[in-house]
Parts: sequence; structure tokens; C-alpha cells
Amino acid sequence: MAGKLDNFRNLALIGHSGSGKTSLAEALLFMAGATTRLGKVDDGSSILDYEPEEIKRQISISSACHHYDWKKHSIYLIDSPGDDNFLAETRAALWVVDGALVIIDAVDGVKVGTEKVWNFANQHQLPRLIFINKLDRELADYRRVLAEIKNVLQAQPVPLQVPIGQEADFRGVVDLISLKAFNFKGDGSGKLEEGEIPPDLADEVQIQRLDLLNFAAESDDALIEKFLEEEQLSPEEIFQGLRVGTLAGNIVPVLFGSALKNQGPSLLMDALNAYLPSPADRRAITGQNVKTGAEVSLAPDADGPLAAYVFKTIADPYAGRLSIFRIYSGTVKPDSTVWNANKEINERLGQLFQLEGKGQKAVEGAGPGTVAAVAKLKETVTGDTLSDESEPIILPVPEPSKPVITFAVEPKSRGDEEKVFSSLARLLEEDPSLKVTRNAETKEILLSGMGQVHIEATVEKMKRKFGVEVNLKTPKVPYRETIKGSTKVQGKYKRQSGGRGQYGDTWLELEPLPRGGGFEFVDKIVGGVIPKQYIPAVEKGIVEAMAEGVLAGYPVVDLRITLYDGSFHEVDSSDMAFKIAGSMGFKKGVQAAHPILLEPIMKVTVTVPEEYLGDILGDLNARRGRVLGMDSKDNLQVINAQVPMAEVQFYAPDLTSKTGGRGSFEMEFSHYEEMPQPLAEKVIAAAKAEAE
Repeated sequence: MAGKLDNFRNLALIGHSGSGKTSLAEALLFMAGATTRLGKVDDGSSILDYEPEEIKRQISISSACHHYDWKKHSIYLIDSPGDDNFLAETRAALWVVDGALVIIDAVDGVKVGTEKVWNFANQHQLPRLIFINKLDRELADYRRVLAEIKNVLQAQPVPLQVPIGQEADFRGVVDLISLKAFNFKGDGSGKLEEGEIPPDLADEVQIQRLDLLNFAAESDDALIEKFLEEEQLSPEEIFQGLRVGTLAGNIVPVLFGSALKNQGPSLLMDALNAYLPSPADRRAITGQNVKTGAEVSLAPDADGPLAAYVFKTIADPYAGRLSIFRIYSGTVKPDSTVWNANKEINERLGQLFQLEGKGQKAVEGAGPGTVAAVAKLKETVTGDTLSDESEPIILPVPEPSKPVITFAVEPKSRGDEEKVFSSLARLLEEDPSLKVTRNAETKEILLSGMGQVHIEATVEKMKRKFGVEVNLKTPKVPYRETIKGSTKVQGKYKRQSGGRGQYGDTWLELEPLPRGGGFEFVDKIVGGVIPKQYIPAVEKGIVEAMAEGVLAGYPVVDLRITLYDGSFHEVDSSDMAFKIAGSMGFKKGVQAAHPILLEPIMKVTVTVPEEYLGDILGDLNARRGRVLGMDSKDNLQVINAQVPMAEVQFYAPDLTSKTGGRGSFEMEFSHYEEMPQPLAEKVIAAAKAEAE
């Protein structure tokens, strides 16, 4: 895949789940001769959706890379997921490509998933082409889809073709530039037969061509002048005008076909060559020189300093870690040494690969614009930059995705806790949108991700790759206990069983502190009624007892305990005796000081279209939430609220259901509040039942 930089293209296939991205990628690869058969998602023969979790669900879960050559151009493509659970993969892919191919279902039209990936592409100002797929399906309506592209995506579609026939009768397209009709062979070969433009399409072809000429001319003053004078442009001028408009983001060329039947890929590949940018067409990427701290602008120069961004990692229990990177500057060769600027270490490269779906092909080198991979780097992870030690450069990284749902992970086999944790840590290397924590208080391993399907697929992958099986459970809510009243109590421990006994006597005063006040221990002993050496033991006994409250066994917080009196025995007193006495006094005092249960309150920010505002506000109120305020942002309503954690542990699927996938939210811990008594009683009863 060596060649001139101007003839390189790298692009991501994006679109809503089920729109046919993987099927189209398979058709492109087959038509270009990069594969020997047309892989299909439905029968599990796809070379791109090859993980068992993908085959089972018939959706893309991970981004897959491949490449092909077409008419003296080298194209690197990344087939990305469209399902909400796995959009972090799509965001990572869009971070490193120069253009995007958006696939839209001619039946379903622009869906929520389309809007999301379109907005991701907007953030990177990526030039795009659109392929309207499934023109052969019942209820396919390309005119409606074109209107939705304009009205919903706020983009200017420019059809390069007019479909011949519709639904089951879809059989070809008219090319609006050459004014030739191309009929598809019905044998799945993807080959075209040139024919006459159907008479019933003549008027529409003329109208659409005039629109196309207008959009081509608008990109250049000289073309506008010529078009106004002559009302025509040459094919070369049309190509040039459309290319300039596409690269500027003013227009989006649109093509039509059926990926599953291999109808339309060859014309699409011509368009990808013609209109999407080469690495040289994109603005230079900016990094930071680690040595000097200076900002560095990097042109796509094969002889320049090395700058390669690792955007994906595949963890294999046998082959080790496979690091996949996009090269922005410089050249990478096998059996060489590169500098990881993030970790500040040298990494020795072995073989260099180009990825071919689930396969790999060894290559002798890779330069700017290419996507390559190398195995078994010791320290390099996703987000790192590989560079030259003499010019250590760090490239920017995308904002990490924030998990929206959390499950407790419980090993099916006792004693496998460490194995679970280490296996999940390996999976985190290839999926940074996962988050794993260990809650010391509840003793649970918590796995957070972008949705329930994301978590379930991760658990399946852990079993397949590492042989570890787990159960998923609702995480325990980390309640707290505290007191509302004040009291003075005696904590006395006296034991005599022959020989030396045990004696410790304390008087404690318990008082509540404001929320978040923590714990204060005050020593007010005077006159030596308790010797100083025993006072730390009293505090230690109290602190240990605070770990399990008297109501439901939750930690006790927000109180001040004052040790103000007591007594001791010259022979029988000891640290242990005073530790037990302090613990006894604490438990007795909490019982007498009106103990209550506290629940964690989350700060929740919900973003929804205005038409769902009333439903979401009502739902938040039903969850015992308090709405603190609302803002507007990009035609959306942003709700700021505080909601008890127990009410929003599985808020993600509920919000998706209520807003048709158009709502999003972020959540973080805010503070603790007293739990209403009737609900607290249920929690206390459940805790006691579990302890029995």
C-alpha cells in the first residue's frame, strides 16, 4: 500500500446500528479484491465482525480495520459500531481518520444513532460522503432520507446519482456527472452494465444535475462565472468543485445502493477517491514537545519526526497486546526502536502489520496517513504517542467516555476475586470506556460501562479470553448512619476470671456534626482519672466500632465524641480493656442519640430535547429528585438535579426508553442526606435479614 500521499485515504464507516456499515465494508473489500468472498453479518462469515460476541448479537462491538487499493489509491477503513453501548469505539475511530462515510438506511432514515455519530464527526470537522443503503427494501424512500439529512442533520446533501427503480425493482443508478445509466448485474458480483437513461427519469435527472452543477460552481468564483455564462461545466470542473465543497464541509455528496446485494460499491469507491481528503488535505496536527513544552505543528511528512497515536489496543491472552496506531508524521519500520513519549521509555518493535479484519499482513514500513499495528509492546497503551527520543512529541487525546451504568461483579468460583480483577484490567486495555473499581466498604468489584449490553458483552469476553465466569448484581448502595441527638453514656468493661482481670471505664458524650463533618474525638480527661497511655485505645475502640453502625451495619459518620470522665485499675487496666470500653460506650450512646440512616445523593445532569422535558421532570420527581435549575444548549434542555443514588442506579436504560435514545446524562456523587423513615426501615430490615 505504498504510494503518493495524495492518493491515500483513511476513513471511518459510521451510522446507526443496523444500517449496513459492516455489509458495505465487506462489499468494498470484495470489489477491490482485498477479500475473495463477500462476507455477511447474518451468517457469521464477516471478516470484520468476527468476535463471538458480535456474531451472537449481529452487531459491531469493536472497531475493525482493513485496507484496499482502488484505481491507484490506497484506502484504510475503520468499520465502527453504531450501537449506543459501543459508541466509544466510534469516537476513538473518528479521532484518527481524515474523513467519514455515513451509512443511512433507506427505510429507517436518519435515526438517533445517525444524529449522534454525525455530531461526533462535526466535532472533528470531518469531510463526509453519505451512502443511502437498502434501496431494494420494501418502504425504501430515498427522497424522505434526503429531506431528513437536510432538516435533521442540518447538512446539504448533493446526490451524485438518481436511483433507477425502487424497492424490489431497484436495479441501477444514473450518474449525474457523466449522464450515464448503470444497471447492476443481479449476480452479486457488483459489476455494472452501461445502459440508456429511462425516459421516465429524464426530467428528474435534468433537475438534479442542475442542482449538482450549482453546488459545484459555488465552491469557486471562476466556476460560478463560467457556469453563469455557459450554463455548463466540464466533468473535471464538476469533480473539482464538488471536492472543494466537500472538503470545506459545505456539501455532502450522496450515493445509493444495496450493500447486501453488492449493488453500488464500485461507484462509491470512485467517489471516495474523488471527494474525501488525503492526509495532505487536512490541517496539520498539533502536539507538544515533551522536552521543551512547546507546541509543535506536524505536517504529514514521511521524513519528519515520528508521531503515531495509539488509538486502539487488542488484548490477547496468548499473543499479548496488539497496539494499533495512526501515523501522522515520520515512518515506522519493523525491528526498530521508538520512544513512548507518555511513559518516557523506549519500545522495541517487532513485526509491523496492516490489519485485515481478524487477520494481519506483515509490512516493511508505514508512513503518514496509514493505520498499522505492532504486537507485544511492554508499556504502551491506548492514548500513548510513539515518537523519536530526540523529538519526544505527545499528541492530544480525546475526552474519555463517562460510564452510565454500574454492576457488581461476583465470581462464580470462590477465591477468584483477584483473577476477576486482573482479567478486567486486561480488558480495560482494549476498552478504555470501561471502569473497574473495588469498593472497600461493600467489598464488591464494580464494573461500569456505557450500557447493559456493553457490560454483558465484556463479561462474555472475559469468560472466553480468560476463563473467568462471574455473576452480575445490582451494586449495594453505600448508606451511612449518624445521630440526630446528643447523649452522655458510660462504657465500662470489667472482667475477673482468676489472676489479672480486665478493667476499663469511660464516660462519653456524643453530639451530631453537620453533614460532611466526619468524626471528631475530643479528650477532656483531667486529673488523670484515665491515664494518658489508655486514651488512644479508647479512640481506637470507637473508630473500629464506627465501621458497623447499630441500625444496619453501615459506617457511622458526622459526630463528635468527647471522652470526659472514667476510672482505671492499677493492675487490671490495659489498652485492650479501654478499647473495649470505648466501643461499648459508643454503641450504647448511638442507640440513645436517635440514630438515623443517611443515603448518598447524586448530582445528575440530564440533557434532552424540549419535547421530552415534561416527562423527564416528572420522572425525576418520582425518583425523589430535586430539580436545581435548567439551561438551554444547542436546542436542548439541560436539567440539573439531585437524586438519591438508589433511585438512579439503572437510569440509563430508562432515559433511553423515555426519550427514544435522544437523552443523555452525567452523574457524580454530591453528598449524604437523611433517608425518609419508611424507606430507611426497609433498608434496615433487608440488612438484618442478610446478616442472619
